[in-house]
Amino acid sequence: MDKKVTTSKNTLHERNKHRDRYDFEALTQTCAELKPFVVPNKVGDDSIDFANPSAVKMLNKALLQHYYQIDFWDIPEGYLCPPIPGRADYLHYVADLLASTNEQQIPTGKRIKVLDIGVGANCIYPIIGTQEYGWSFVGSEIDEVAVRAAKNIVEVNNSLKNAITIRLQTAKNSIFQNIIHKEEQFNLTICNPPFHASADEAMAGSQRKVRNLGSKNYLKPVLNFGGQHHELWTAGGEIAFISKMITESKIFGNQCFWFTTIVSKRENLPAIYAMLDRAAAYDVRTNNMATGNKVTRIVAWTFLNAQQQKEWSKRWRP
Repeated sequence: MDKKVTTSKNTLHERNKHRDRYDFEALTQTCAELKPFVVPNKVGDDSIDFANPSAVKMLNKALLQHYYQIDFWDIPEGYLCPPIPGRADYLHYVADLLASTNEQQIPTGKRIKVLDIGVGANCIYPIIGTQEYGWSFVGSEIDEVAVRAAKNIVEVNNSLKNAITIRLQTAKNSIFQNIIHKEEQFNLTICNPPFHASADEAMAGSQRKVRNLGSKNYLKPVLNFGGQHHELWTAGGEIAFISKMITESKIFGNQCFWFTTIVSKRENLPAIYAMLDRAAAYDVRTNNMATGNKVTRIVAWTFLNAQQQKEWSKRWRP
C-alpha cells in the first residue's frame, strides 16, 4: 500500500471562488432577497448574522445564484445548510486527485461520473461539481424528505437536469451496496460523514459552535447550518462510518477508481490507515484541507494497480 500525505496552507484551494471576503454588494445585486440580512459587523464591514439560520440559508442561495448560476435552491426547515466554501474546496482537491492520474490534467465533462454518499436535501456537492467541472453525479441519501428536496432542485434547474441523479438508499446500514448498480462504474466517490458518535455529543458540539458565534442562548442551540440527526451523528461516530465504507469499498474495487471521504478528527487517521492496509488498498492519499481555523482531511484510496489506473484514465481523454 502506497501512502502519500499532502499538506496545504491554511487557506482555501487556489481555484476556490470563495477565497476572498464575501462581496455583499455583488451578492445582493444577484439575489435581492439577501439584502435585508446584510448588516455592518463590529468593524463596520457588510456581513450577516451567522448565528441566524435564515440569514445563512439566504447567503447560500445568493452564492449559488451568483457563482454557480443556480436559479432555484431551497431546503426543508431543519435540514443541513452547509458552508459552500468548504464544500467547494473538497471538490477542487479531488479534481486534483483525478489529475494526478491523468498527466496532471483535470478531466472534465459528463464522462466523469461521481457518487456522493449522503447528498442531503441541499445537493451542494453535485451542484458545484457539475457547474465547475461538468461532471455527472449520483447522489445517495437515506432520508426520503431529503431525496424529494434534492430531486426538486435538480428538476427546476435546467443546468442540472441531465447531470444529477438522486437515489434513495433503502438499506439503512449499507453505503455502496444497493446504490452502485451491477457493472456501473464511478471515477470518484465523495462523502462527508456524520462525525459525532451520539446525540449528546452532537448537542455539545452545537452548543460550542453557537456559543462561539456569540449567542447567549447556547444551551438550547438553533444551529445556523441546521442538520437532521443522521446528518450530524451516527453510532460509533465517523470512525465507525468510515470503517463500514472501507469494508464495502473493497467489494466495488473494480467499479470505482478513487474512493474518498472527509475525516474530521485527526486522531482517527491511524485506525483508518490500518483498516485500508487490511483491505489491501493499493494507493492511499491524504490531503489536509483548511477553512478558516478548521482543518479537516481528505483520505482517498484505490484498489487499482498502476497499470489498471493507466488503462482507466485513458477513458477520460477526448
